[in-house]
Amino acid sequence: MTYAPALIHPQTPPRSRTLRVVKRWALMIGGLFVVLLGILIAPLPGPGGIPVIAVGLMLILKSSYWAKRQFIRAQYAKPKWVYPFRRLMRKKPEIAPVFWQQALRAEKVVLKRPRRRLMRARKGLRRYFRKLFR
Repeated sequence: MTYAPALIHPQTPPRSRTLRVVKRWALMIGGLFVVLLGILIAPLPGPGGIPVIAVGLMLILKSSYWAKRQFIRAQYAKPKWVYPFRRLMRKKPEIAPVFWQQALRAEKVVLKRPRRRLMRARKGLRRYFRKLFR
């Protein structure tokens, strides 16, 4: 009896170990470069450096076993902080909901209750759509 995947893709050569190691190191170096780029643009106005640093850290996380262990430790210690990064690292990431959730959290930390505009806008939109679809 033959092995089924061999019948589906008979021309696929096995991946060499050196190719995997080179790919891992390339991702690691690329991640370090992106983190350094984020640190350089962090002093500019706006939140430009933070998302760039996060992307660089995700590249490092994909390629480093040490970083994966540290990520799991952080996940147990601070699950609310790590959860948005886990959502962004999925195969099909939900960028808009993660961005919205983080914007609401930032607004909650920075502004007092009567000045929170995003939360009021979200509640107003929710009421509008409930009335619309009743």
